[in-house]
Amino acid sequence: MSGIRYDWQESEIRAIYNTPLLELIYQAASVHRQYHDATKIQVCKLISIKTGGCPEDCSYCAQSSRYKTEVKAEALLEKETVVSIAQKAKATGISRICMGAAWREVRDNSQFEDVLDMVKDVTAMGLEVCCTLGMLTANQAQRLEDAGLYAYNHNLDTSRDYYSTVITSRTYDDRLNTIENVRQTNVTVCSGGILGLGESVDDRVGMLFTLANLSPHPESVPINILSQVPGTPLADQPDVPIWDVVRMIATARILMPASDVRLSAGRAKLSQVEQAFCFMAGANSIFSSDDKKMLTVTTPCPDYDTDREMLNLLGLSMRPPHQKQQTVPTPAVVG
Repeated sequence: MSGIRYDWQESEIRAIYNTPLLELIYQAASVHRQYHDATKIQVCKLISIKTGGCPEDCSYCAQSSRYKTEVKAEALLEKETVVSIAQKAKATGISRICMGAAWREVRDNSQFEDVLDMVKDVTAMGLEVCCTLGMLTANQAQRLEDAGLYAYNHNLDTSRDYYSTVITSRTYDDRLNTIENVRQTNVTVCSGGILGLGESVDDRVGMLFTLANLSPHPESVPINILSQVPGTPLADQPDVPIWDVVRMIATARILMPASDVRLSAGRAKLSQVEQAFCFMAGANSIFSSDDKKMLTVTTPCPDYDTDREMLNLLGLSMRPPHQKQQTVPTPAVVG
């Protein structure tokens, strides 16, 4: 489509990121309105279908078995439990269910068969279903598509240069290979990163450079804010300034105009005013919950009622599932 680029240079991205803040927000808001209905926000629910016990060493993660955190390893949830949670979420207007399992990789076993059944049943409810299960092969990606999966999440987390500072148990290319395996199917890609890992602006630019030069772009780009978890190596990291979050969202919106930009983990720290700036800068999706937690007991998440009140206040409505974004043939030129 005219106006969508896959040949961004890091110097261009850095210049966009460093644009004076109010001008940057204005430019991003202009792009957002050409590709999306700015009055609609997709509200998602994340279900931890397999919590804790992960062998990976991601320095931010409460679910790693290498760190002593509040999270205890639990068995895979029963399908009936997952379907019940999804039904309650749908009744509140949630349109996307994300199922997360604390696995390093998908294995071809009975647990994967159970997950495929969960995907089939929740998809049959008319909801978008996204899974994040770790690394997967092309054949496993195809099986997920066959089960009706709408999206697969596999975050890059940070830049290629900074990645090994945060994670050593799998490589950056491992992550890109999983994304490529998903791209061999019709399942959409969800991939973004985390702010607050100790990364530099160059690292943020580097991550966006990788994402924005994927062709096609990820249909979904989550921007997460680190939740400092006691017991993990990053427990003492300082909070991310709100304006850094806004800059990241706005830059992602300009680089990947047709993608959903999701204000994801860490949103519970933000006030309504701060969230409104994120929406103005191009975020058009949030995660909400009925139990005030996002993925585990260590990741707080605003509840349904609080979010409904905020959206009503801002004049925003919840986007139905599978609703295609509006587009125009000639987007504004930014820069």
